[in-house]
Amino acid sequence: MKAAFIELIHRLQNDICLSLEAVDGKAVFQEDLWTREGGGGGKTRVIANGNVFEKGGVNTSIVHGALPEFIRERFGVTQGFFMAAGISLVIHPQSPLVPTVHANYRYFELYEKEGGEVVDAWFGGGADLTPYYLDEEDARAFHVLHKQACDRIHADLYPVFKKQCDAYFYNAHRGESRGIGGIFYDYLRPVDLGRTSTQDRQTAVSLEKAASNRRGASPSAKIQASQPASGTDKSTTTAVNAQGEHTVVPKLTYSQLLDLAKNNGQAFIDAYIPIVEKHASKSFSEEQRYWQELRRGRYVEFNLIHDRGTLFGLRTNGRVESILMSLPPRVRWDYDARPAMGSPEASLLSVLKKPVDWA
Repeated sequence: MKAAFIELIHRLQNDICLSLEAVDGKAVFQEDLWTREGGGGGKTRVIANGNVFEKGGVNTSIVHGALPEFIRERFGVTQGFFMAAGISLVIHPQSPLVPTVHANYRYFELYEKEGGEVVDAWFGGGADLTPYYLDEEDARAFHVLHKQACDRIHADLYPVFKKQCDAYFYNAHRGESRGIGGIFYDYLRPVDLGRTSTQDRQTAVSLEKAASNRRGASPSAKIQASQPASGTDKSTTTAVNAQGEHTVVPKLTYSQLLDLAKNNGQAFIDAYIPIVEKHASKSFSEEQRYWQELRRGRYVEFNLIHDRGTLFGLRTNGRVESILMSLPPRVRWDYDARPAMGSPEASLLSVLKKPVDWA
């Protein structure tokens, strides 16, 4: 699976970069190859100062080595080794009428000893849209295409992933979502991993203990509450969501989880490129640009305060320039800036305060 997933993320990186270059018509991605002290490296590709895109990156990384201390503490182990492969992208357009977009798909393996058998593995990923001016047609199209990508694997996936996305990409300190959502999933273990139920239980306990410690809750109470009742459908399993809570999802095989990332990687291209083409040539005002920069401030706040990918990269000795590629080039924080009542800007905020079922 490791080789298949690495091949997928490199192919997606090429396809996405070519699609974005074509719609920009001027700028091209510059590639920077890097290595990680401790094991692995990646390909950072950055686009800037184009006709359409002010700044963006489409990065892949494959890192491995001894588990960092904070991960050992999280899983309650004294030693271990890992491999993490993924693709991550953030695109910041020039125009405030074109949404910022993010997507990320990753695969993680754990080993008891270096070069040993895989003892645990999981998949994660998602995509979300951050408009500065709401276009409901765009929002529906983005969600519908990602729903269709999930439905090709299992009809029950999208509702769970959509809800998790709304919960994850949320600036709790502001009481508002970062954007209009999309999908998000994590800790999806392949049903054909070959682990025993006891081992699965131990891993779930470790995950929940770490999550409960972060929340200040009682781990044992939370774990007991999360256990399925006798006779629960064997076709489903529990996974830990963005808030450290258990959520029920269908059991999926390695092949299905690989296809889930593949389908949604293509859905990103199919959904986002038409949105860019629809709005990129429209004129905009300085007032609209000002609003874009204010909202970009919220984007920065989320990435530096809440985003697990950013924090994981920084705490595993990742490449700082690649990790912080997600930050926009022009941003502002003006004291107590608020949109006028009844304005398009206020309409956006009303949606960010209460998630919408776009699909």
